[in-house]
Amino acid sequence: MRFEITAKDAMGRVGKLQTPHGVVETPALMPVINPNIRFIPPADMKKYGAEILITNSYIIYRSRKLRETALEKGLHGLLGVDIPVMTDSGSFQLMVYGDVEITNSEIVRFQNEIKSDIVTPLDIPTPPDAEYGTAMSDLEETLRREKEAEEIHESYGHDNLLSIPVQGSTHTELRRHSAREANGLNGDVFAIGAVVPLLDSYRFADVAKIVLASKSILTPTKPVHLFGAGHPMIFALFTAMGIDLFDSAAYALFAKDDRYLTPYGTLKLEEIQYFPCSCPVCLNHTPEELRKMNKNERAYLIAEHNLYVSFEEIRRVKQAIKSNELFELVERRIRAHPYLIQAWREIRNHLELLEKHDPSAKKVFFYLGRESVFRPAVKRHQERVMQVEIEKDEIVISSDSGIPADFYLRPVFGVVPAELMESYPAGHAETYDDLEDEAYTVAVEGLKKFMDANRDKKIRLVVDDKWRRYLNEIQN
Repeated sequence: MRFEITAKDAMGRVGKLQTPHGVVETPALMPVINPNIRFIPPADMKKYGAEILITNSYIIYRSRKLRETALEKGLHGLLGVDIPVMTDSGSFQLMVYGDVEITNSEIVRFQNEIKSDIVTPLDIPTPPDAEYGTAMSDLEETLRREKEAEEIHESYGHDNLLSIPVQGSTHTELRRHSAREANGLNGDVFAIGAVVPLLDSYRFADVAKIVLASKSILTPTKPVHLFGAGHPMIFALFTAMGIDLFDSAAYALFAKDDRYLTPYGTLKLEEIQYFPCSCPVCLNHTPEELRKMNKNERAYLIAEHNLYVSFEEIRRVKQAIKSNELFELVERRIRAHPYLIQAWREIRNHLELLEKHDPSAKKVFFYLGRESVFRPAVKRHQERVMQVEIEKDEIVISSDSGIPADFYLRPVFGVVPAELMESYPAGHAETYDDLEDEAYTVAVEGLKKFMDANRDKKIRLVVDDKWRRYLNEIQN
């Protein structure tokens, strides 16, 4: 096994990915290295938190000097690093320019010869909203190339890893088909591609649909990479949907445009009066000092900050998984943008998938808004209550914990046995006053199911005015 999962929460995992150049702990962020452009040296990336890098093998191949050096010294010798390096194949250039001057077999062989840790086939990145026939045709060619890459890769001994892209444009049925085919190949990493145009236009809900459709099919024993997802404000969201690897060119591209990354969005340097960060760059400089610098020096420092804050967020996501608080982190992060909220609500259409992966035992349930009702703990609780054996002919259900009763009503969860009022999740739930309607309507739905399952019992409801208006629809 190349991938060992050590902790889980929601669909997120902390894992260990074995590569020829060492173990990478996931979720992991791979800074993008352009070997043609001198910026932050690859060898410096470890000090920001990088455990793995990604670079473009097509760019290396197209430059005679870079190609010869890579073939002589290896990819790691070219970059001057000793940590794992993944290589892309030129698919991004194919998407931007429409053609590349290399074949799939040539670039796969080249990646193996320069000893890339994770090799990627030259897949066809069909743009979003492409016609179904075009997307299907592109996918068929991608699948052919993936099988070709598998054969070539195995001929080199398979010491390094093979990435299998998942394509299909915005057609979720094609993404699922691509995922099924990927499961049948001897790859080590799955890579969901062609989502950069969606991310750039804030179509996070469409990316969520693609990720969830793919994850519903992909085997959970291998890590999943989301190509082009490099902004820290989306790490928690997509980790919770099962993404293990991210890559970032944003740290550099945004810096060159004076854009400053935060987990809550992007700020323009010209608009900042105080840096909201304690990284070395922000502690040792003021926004005004950066604005007075020459462009190259300023871009370098902003890029450093962007890396520091990105890896800080990755560590925060890992800790949330370890602490079983990933749902809470996601629900805080999505408040940064309405389209992030919209993306997370796509989880409603995949609750069974989420429930299958989410651990059932946790410490506390923090209700942070209407999105909290989507958590598997709510559905699990209501299903388990249905299995409670009741020997009494009359059942008392109260909304007031001070009144003796057999069951109590709690927002979000609905019916809670008296014996479980101090147990997770309902007994360990922290909520606030003036809850949204969803917290009560979901609870009432659970109550209705409970009452339907116990029609042979006499049920007496003792509720306050707050509950009464939600209960009108089920009372005779």
